[in-house]
Amino acid sequence: MNKNKYGLFFQNGILIFLFTMLIFSCQKDDIISTEPSYKLAFSTDTVLFDTIFTTIGSTTKTLKVFNNNDERISISNIYLAEGNQSQYQLNVDGTPAISLSKIEIPANDSIFIFIRVTIDPNNVNTPYIVSDSIVFETNGNIQDVDLAAWGQDAHFIVGDKEIAGLSSKYTVIVEEGETINWEDDKPYVVYGWAVVDSTGTLNIGPGCNIHFHNNSGLWIYRGGSIHVNGEKDSVVTFQGDRIDLAYRDLPGQWDRIWINEGSVHNEFNYAVIKNGFIGIQAETTREDMGNVLIMENTIIQNMELYGLFTIAYRVVATNSVIGNCGENTIFITVGGAYDFRQCTFANYWTRTIRQGPSFIMSNNLITYDANGDQNLLVGDLNAYFGNCIIDGFNDEEMLYSDDEQAEFNFTFDHCMLKTEMDISDPEFYIDNLQSLDPLFKDYTKYNFRLDTLSPAIDSGSLQVVDDSQIDIELDLDGNSRIADEAPDIGAFEFIPQEN
Repeated sequence: MNKNKYGLFFQNGILIFLFTMLIFSCQKDDIISTEPSYKLAFSTDTVLFDTIFTTIGSTTKTLKVFNNNDERISISNIYLAEGNQSQYQLNVDGTPAISLSKIEIPANDSIFIFIRVTIDPNNVNTPYIVSDSIVFETNGNIQDVDLAAWGQDAHFIVGDKEIAGLSSKYTVIVEEGETINWEDDKPYVVYGWAVVDSTGTLNIGPGCNIHFHNNSGLWIYRGGSIHVNGEKDSVVTFQGDRIDLAYRDLPGQWDRIWINEGSVHNEFNYAVIKNGFIGIQAETTREDMGNVLIMENTIIQNMELYGLFTIAYRVVATNSVIGNCGENTIFITVGGAYDFRQCTFANYWTRTIRQGPSFIMSNNLITYDANGDQNLLVGDLNAYFGNCIIDGFNDEEMLYSDDEQAEFNFTFDHCMLKTEMDISDPEFYIDNLQSLDPLFKDYTKYNFRLDTLSPAIDSGSLQVVDDSQIDIELDLDGNSRIADEAPDIGAFEFIPQEN
C-alpha cells in the first residue's frame, strides 16, 4: 500500500514538473526581445524584377526574412520607402499593403514577404528603372532591401556564377568560338559581369545602349574580342542603369569595361563610355600578346577613377576624347606600345579634390599579393602622341615613372601640353605648345571643341595626319582637318561658321 502511495506521488511529481516546464517554455517562447543587437537577415539585399515585359507587366517576387537570434522578435514596422507613390505592393500572411506593423518572428525562424510590381512597359514616360526599398524597423534598428524593376522592355543579363575577386556575379554571354551580335532593338541591362569567353566575339551595332547596375561591367576574357561598331549619328553608349536627372552625370555607377588580350583586335568606333569607375581597363596576361585595342571617335568621360587604364598593352587611338575623371584621364603602366593621334585628354573634375595629374605614363607598376607583399612589374614603353591635347585644372598635368630596368621611349609631336617640365629636348618633344589655355567651348559640359581664339587652331602637323595608320582627315564631328592651313590640335577641328 505504501509502495503505491509513493508511486502515485512520484508520478504526480513528474506531471507537475512537466507541466511547470511546459508553462515556462511557453512563457519563454512568448517573450519578445527588445535587444538592440538582434537584427534581421534577408535572402537577398536586392529584389530584382528582371522579367521582360511585353504587355502591361505585373509580376511577384519573394523575399525571405530571417530571425537568426535565440529569442522571438517583433518587427515594429515594415513599409515601402516611396509610400503611396510606390508602384510596389507587399503581402505578408495574405495581407496586401504598403506598410505593416508588429510582425513577429519566432526564434531561429523566418517569414516570407511577397512583393508585387505593376508597370506598363509601353509607356515612354515611365523611367527606365523603377526603384524603391522595403524598410524594416526592429528594436531601434533600421534595415532595408532594395527593389528594382525595369519600366521599359529590355534585354536583361544577370550574373549567376561567382569567382573570387570579382565585384559581383558573372554570366558568360559569348561562349568559346561563338559570335554574338547585339542590335539596336531595345536596351541591354547588365546586373553583374557580362563575360565574352576565349575565342568568342561580341559585335555591338550602331545605336545600342548598354546599361550597367552598380558593381557591374563587361569583361572581354583572354582570347575573346569585342567590336563596337557605332556611327557618327548612331553612337554606342555604355552607362549606368539610372538615367533619371539625378543620376545622369553621377560617376561611379558601374564598374568598367575590362579587356584582356584578344584573338583579334578589340575595336571601339563611335562609342560613348560614361559615369563608371574605370572607362576601359586593358591589360595583357601573357608576354606574347600581339593584338591591339583600337579606339576611333570614342568619348570616355566622368569616370570616378581612370578614363583609360592599361597594363603592358598596345593601343592605337584617334579622334578620341577622355575628359573629367576623378584621378587620371589616361594611366599607362608596365610599358606597352601606343599611338595616339588627334586626341584630347582634359581633366576638369570638380566633384572631389583630384590628387593625380590628367596624364600618367610609366614602364612599371607595383602590385600586392594576397600576403600584402610588393611585386614590381616592368616592361618596355614605346609611345607616340601626335596633335594631342593634355590639359586640366592643375599646373602640372603630366607625370612619368621611368624604371631603368626597361625602356622608356616616347614622342610628343605638335601637342599642347599642360606641364611645368622641361619639354625642350627634341629627342622627345617636337614643336609642342606648353601650358597654354586651349580655350574649350565649355569643359563643364564636356564640350571640348575649340573656341574662336584657341591657340590649338592650325597648330597641328599635317604629317601626323598623313602618317596615321587610320584615316583621320575628318575630325570627331566629321569635319575636314585638311581643308585649311593646318590641322588643329585635339579631337575637334575648329569650324568658324558653326561658332
